[in-house]
Amino acid sequence: MIQYLAPIAFLGLAIGVQSQVGSDPVIHVLVQIPALAAAGYTLPVTARMPQIAVAPALILALVTGMIWMLPRSIDAALIDPFWTIAKFITLPLFLGLPLVLAWGQMGPILKGFLKAQSISMLLFLAFLYTHSPVRLCNSYLEEDQIRLGLGFAYVALGLIVVWIAPVFVGTSETHEKDGKHGFS
Repeated sequence: MIQYLAPIAFLGLAIGVQSQVGSDPVIHVLVQIPALAAAGYTLPVTARMPQIAVAPALILALVTGMIWMLPRSIDAALIDPFWTIAKFITLPLFLGLPLVLAWGQMGPILKGFLKAQSISMLLFLAFLYTHSPVRLCNSYLEEDQIRLGLGFAYVALGLIVVWIAPVFVGTSETHEKDGKHGFS
């Protein structure tokens, strides 16, 4: 039962902020949507995905992420109850779960590419939302759009720090024992 604590906590967070998503795009896009994806990602999965299914699972996760990245999808989730239900189903089951199933079987180069692509997409969205002369999401004000753009930039910078820090703060003791210096 304890293994379900994290998914339930993330789902509870997403449900808890549902009343605020209509007034604040930062809560909607940078809190609720990642919480729903994390609810699927943290599900306790014991089965190992066959290697042939890794690519389709990754494609499903990436396409789902791209759909929910569109301003049209964000607006629709605020207006249409069907889209709200779809958000609560697709993000955990079609983004978080396939990503965790595929992640463990991907090589370090593909993982690094996906991390770099995530950062570049967040920075692109930050630029787009802060410099667009018109509103991208019809449900939110222009000032909210600029705050969301800045939020994208802060998240990108935070991910850069989190993902790059192990390169500089790695444990040298393990590399000294086997004669490797972390570059081989």
